[in-house]
Amino acid sequence: MKPSKQTALGYALALFTVIVWGATFIASKHLLGFYTPARIMLMRFILAYIALWIIRPRPLLLSLKTELRFAALGIAGCSIYFLSENTALLHTSAANVSIIVSAAPILTALIAHFTTDEKLHRNTLFGFFTAFSGVVLVVFNGAFVLRVSPKGDILALLSACCWAAYSVMLRKMPAELDPIMITRRTMLWGMITAVPMAIPGGAFSLAPLVAPLPMFDILFLGLIGSALCYVLWGKAFALLGVVATNNCLYLIPFVTIVTAGLTLKEPISPVALAGAALITAGVILAQRRKAPVPSQAEQELPLQPTEEALVADVSEDA
Repeated sequence: MKPSKQTALGYALALFTVIVWGATFIASKHLLGFYTPARIMLMRFILAYIALWIIRPRPLLLSLKTELRFAALGIAGCSIYFLSENTALLHTSAANVSIIVSAAPILTALIAHFTTDEKLHRNTLFGFFTAFSGVVLVVFNGAFVLRVSPKGDILALLSACCWAAYSVMLRKMPAELDPIMITRRTMLWGMITAVPMAIPGGAFSLAPLVAPLPMFDILFLGLIGSALCYVLWGKAFALLGVVATNNCLYLIPFVTIVTAGLTLKEPISPVALAGAALITAGVILAQRRKAPVPSQAEQELPLQPTEEALVADVSEDA
């Protein structure tokens, strides 16, 4: 079946966002030479919030219940998500983190199955195992070294769970709310909850951002990776659903190694390319749905006569 324009737009938004998020790891790696992960996180949230306020310069009046839901979004999808992921990198390998965080789409599908009308399908599971196998090949990039580090691996799993929870909560936000306003409020709570995490680490200085590369990195993270992409991701949710959109996250590890290859001259092995093919196949497989089976009543309906049958009937009557 040919995809509708809305479906095509949803995938275009999701793929653009995934490409940007894959590149944000390189920008963050540059900035880690000057700032702690928590401070990078706080700066990108502040920039995102300011940019979104400029775009939508009006207050958002909410009930206490809705405000608490936004606080949960900010904690799950921003502060705790980034903190657990970045802290995991201090206790386990980047390969372990990448692989475990890539479980977020299937965790999302499981939560959505029990809390929304998006039910888990067999093809979703087949697509997950196919894409996940591709993620493993891409992450190791031809050098298979896997070490279990319980503390770091648990933090990485917490990060994946946070993103799954954020995705389902975002899916259930009131449809009448402007996506830009939703992202702005989410960033506000991400910023508020990130402040205590960013305080430790000594004196804070903006001096490193005077140099062109660090300045570009933080602007890219805040304005594009956070402000723009969170809005586009929410729009993709509305067009595709939370499960189909999150399946595109499998592509992030491959985007990251391609970006690293172009900017940091890190080699890309044939194994990683094979992994990319598996990821693509898995994402496509996860989106496939069987045609609905007609009900018994529909099966018992008499077939509509064809034009030829009608002509034959008229000839017989004549």
